[in-house]
Amino acid sequence: MPAPSLTVSIVTFQPDPRLLARALSSLARSIEEARSRAEVGRAGVVVIDNSPADSRAPVAQAIASWPTGAGTIELITGQGNVGYGRANNLAIERAHSDFHLVMNPDVELEPAALGEALRAARDHPEVGMIAPAVFGDDGERQFLCKRYPSVWVLFLRGFAPAFLRRRFMPAINRYEMRDVIGAGYVPNVPLASGCFMLARTALLTRLGGFDPRYFMYFEDYDLSLRVGRESQVAYVPEARILHHGGEASRKGPKHVAWFVRSAWRFFATHGWKVA
Repeated sequence: MPAPSLTVSIVTFQPDPRLLARALSSLARSIEEARSRAEVGRAGVVVIDNSPADSRAPVAQAIASWPTGAGTIELITGQGNVGYGRANNLAIERAHSDFHLVMNPDVELEPAALGEALRAARDHPEVGMIAPAVFGDDGERQFLCKRYPSVWVLFLRGFAPAFLRRRFMPAINRYEMRDVIGAGYVPNVPLASGCFMLARTALLTRLGGFDPRYFMYFEDYDLSLRVGRESQVAYVPEARILHHGGEASRKGPKHVAWFVRSAWRFFATHGWKVA
């Protein structure tokens, strides 16, 4: 059988040019590594830039350095800041591939990450989406796979003072699946992070991609739940990435407002859990 084809979407909005260049370089290396092991065949990357016209030059410059041997690359601009999910959908709607990777511009893939994720998807046909092992700049594990949250846990984790978080750390740890996320494969993950989602393209297309009603935040949780109703989301520890991202509360009042609005929509859609 031929190696599976891959498409990738990366949504940017006035990104850090240095981090974007590193993200693209790591993606190219991971594609080439996977291809050398016959884990991936044809590959195409779409960068969807939501930035205003006067901020697009750094993205275009980063794309210009893309190695052609890793696959094709395309830039979509001019749609305005339509939000994270809707921008990804611009690529998902046109994807003709076996697998589609949703990836943030602030992550770096280890060379083997993509091949390991694709291998797991091949070995587990019941799995529709793969979540990786994620580490931060400090080398510490980030627990981005989650159980279904309560409103209380979201407040604790995102906005509560440190002393209150420490008081309720067992609840936070359970939400972050710290009891199971580590060196072993974990099936049936309830919620995965949009910083890296490798999914079967046919499934994404059937689900209509991300719900465009979410401008930012919780669109990945919503998609995870919809994927989980038809297949499984699985954590694959061999697929390792570095994540430079931060939390909404550290990004200013606009991001906090987006977070609260999206959280309300998420719970109104999927059910409220207060504590």
